[in-house]
Amino acid sequence: MAQTQTDAAPDSALAHYPVTFFAVVMGLAGLTLALRGASTALGLSDLPAQVMFYVTCAAFIAIAACYALKALRYPAMVRAEWNHPVRLAFFPASSISLLLISVAAIEQSRSFAEAVWLVGVAAQAVLTIAVVTGWIGTRSFQTGALSPAWFIPAVGNVIVPIAGAPLGYVELSWYFMAVGLIFYVVLLTLVINRLIFHDPLPGKLQPTLVILIAPPAVAFVAWLRLTGEIDAFARLLLNIAYFFTLIVAVQLPRIVKLPFAMSFWALSFPIAGISIASFVFADGTGSAAHLFFGLVLLGALCVVIAALVLRTLRAMRAGEVCVPE
Repeated sequence: MAQTQTDAAPDSALAHYPVTFFAVVMGLAGLTLALRGASTALGLSDLPAQVMFYVTCAAFIAIAACYALKALRYPAMVRAEWNHPVRLAFFPASSISLLLISVAAIEQSRSFAEAVWLVGVAAQAVLTIAVVTGWIGTRSFQTGALSPAWFIPAVGNVIVPIAGAPLGYVELSWYFMAVGLIFYVVLLTLVINRLIFHDPLPGKLQPTLVILIAPPAVAFVAWLRLTGEIDAFARLLLNIAYFFTLIVAVQLPRIVKLPFAMSFWALSFPIAGISIASFVFADGTGSAAHLFFGLVLLGALCVVIAALVLRTLRAMRAGEVCVPE
């Protein structure tokens, strides 16, 4: 009897299409917002940010369509990713992508931004509960399965207020902010313990170290949207993000020499996050130093995104993406 297409899933590129592809959208959306922050700070044209916004939307549609097709044709492969201790944390990258698109869209079309935000919030709420339930459910995780990628669900929650508060969903935004911050504290403790007292991260997970930057950087922007002022707590969040940026900068020369994997896209959004936070702080305080930091980080982000696009295309051409691990 001939094998069905589903039976042949292990040999299909679509069957091995990874959920980590949504990190590409996060990086592109981060670049969009960082470019917009720079254009506002310098009084320049917003055209580069506009172009990147449409590129981001197109990337999300393409990636989401491919993953939806995978879910329809190879549901067992999706379940396998869901049961994977590392890839599980990447599922909320899909809802985070929607939330970031809504942030980027709010100045262009409030109604479009609100519609996308509502879908993203609903997905983020469901995925947060599902992922946390997976963590504390009936199965146990070995310490080696823990990595900074586990911050991704928490990051998604602190993104919610950035568009949610301006759209008028203030109390709902506070809920997500609270969830994001408490899990950031819990996961930071667990991840630092794992990094110090256990074996080093495997090569493919080394790029996820950069995710350490994202939660405090994004939380700073979200806190400002909720409170309307750069207070002491906001300054604490921003400087925590700067500290982790310095830690990562020391590790980065070693990380970029590792063989390429889609997990390298984890480098992009955190750099975008700290760049955006720097621009927001500079705009709120008039700090020339923070404006300079933002521009330097934006330059680094552009280099990183360009390198990631080239390396991804090269890997796809070589048949090294969408293959069994």
